[in-house]
Amino acid sequence: MTLEASLDAATATAILGVDTLWGGDVMNPSGVGRFIADSWFSDRPLPPAYTHPAAARLRAGGGVGGREIDAAAVDAYLAAVDVPGGVRDLSARAAALGGLRGAYLAGVAESLGIMLELAQERLGRGPAVPYERCVQASCGQPPEPSRPGERRRRVADLLARAGHPSSTPDGLLAAVDAWRAARLVPKRSIKQLGDAFIAQLEEGTRRHVAPHLPAALREIPRANIRFLPIEDAWFSGSMNYVGRARDAAGAPRYEATYELNASLEISVPEFAQLVSHEVVPGHVTTFALAQALHVQGKVGFEGTVLTMNTRGAALSEGIANNALLMAFGVTEVEQLPDDDLQLGLLLALLQDDAKNQSSWLTWGEGRPQAEVAAALRADYLVSAERADKLSGAWGRHPLLGRMYLPAYRAGTEKVAALRRRHPPERIIPALYGVSGLVDLVTIDRVL
Repeated sequence: MTLEASLDAATATAILGVDTLWGGDVMNPSGVGRFIADSWFSDRPLPPAYTHPAAARLRAGGGVGGREIDAAAVDAYLAAVDVPGGVRDLSARAAALGGLRGAYLAGVAESLGIMLELAQERLGRGPAVPYERCVQASCGQPPEPSRPGERRRRVADLLARAGHPSSTPDGLLAAVDAWRAARLVPKRSIKQLGDAFIAQLEEGTRRHVAPHLPAALREIPRANIRFLPIEDAWFSGSMNYVGRARDAAGAPRYEATYELNASLEISVPEFAQLVSHEVVPGHVTTFALAQALHVQGKVGFEGTVLTMNTRGAALSEGIANNALLMAFGVTEVEQLPDDDLQLGLLLALLQDDAKNQSSWLTWGEGRPQAEVAAALRADYLVSAERADKLSGAWGRHPLLGRMYLPAYRAGTEKVAALRRRHPPERIIPALYGVSGLVDLVTIDRVL
């Protein structure tokens, strides 16, 4: 086995081993079944960490993330697949490799190591993992509370201009609810509305993003996605990048699906931001460009098995939360051409501030769910449905609440700062991995 092949095998074992331990199934077409491993769009055979019979038994019960943990299934899997050894192997190989790629893989290994410790904590076989270590591993910085004051002020100003003035906190929340209610997305028209926004955002991306990418990437399909409704999901929506379809010549079709929670209450301007975040030039575009770079031999195997709760995922969320601005070729919310668009983006950014605050209040301060939900609703202007899920299913999750929820805000602030500091011809290639896969920390090396 060559050094490259052994590195790829270590990467696959470490990522899919931890993913399986937490009940994830990277080959599941739905976000309900996927977890830590976000993609597997290489043509490589899946490793024993996924295919071993003990893995199927563990996945069926939800792994250590399930309500009832099957400890015997966990032990059988760990006896068959040395997941801790795989993570240590990846860490050692990353250190020996060095450079930008080694630093990226070292960050992945560090995050996977924390996820292993959290699994042991969940099993009652290890100490509680400090909250600060969790956030440091996924975001590259210590945890901190959100600061919604400026965004709330700008929302209040825009709402007043839209005919919904307010003078008290309760009044502002009522104004947001009234504004949203007057602009709710018709649930039966999601596909048509999604297609319209994709077309608009594709044109903006063609004008403001694509020219700064290498010529070989400019014609890659950036938004080959199908919208699917999903009932009773604990998430607002899930972008599931598949990337395994091939055309007659054997080239990827860069396909994805987006499952939208059927109970989600969202306004049309917020939906525009959601499409930019999930599709173009956000997540689908980011994944498609990674696949293209891999096919072109410019990104290693690790670019085909992108992983949640890592600094790379935090950067991806940062790109997605700045995607609407990128499609319009601007760096500030107030530069968007329409007040409703500005409001939709500000409310989406407040929701991601709320994700971070849910994590902070739950794990940093130990607040009860009801108190957290009330704070998210009142201070971050999210809907009652979002406040419930962000404080509950997300916020109190033993892994996502401590590692992923803070990543949205951390990624958003970092990407916004980099876009202000660097011209588009410099920052856009760096964000999308043209100079090599980067994360929230290592991107500074290529800038």
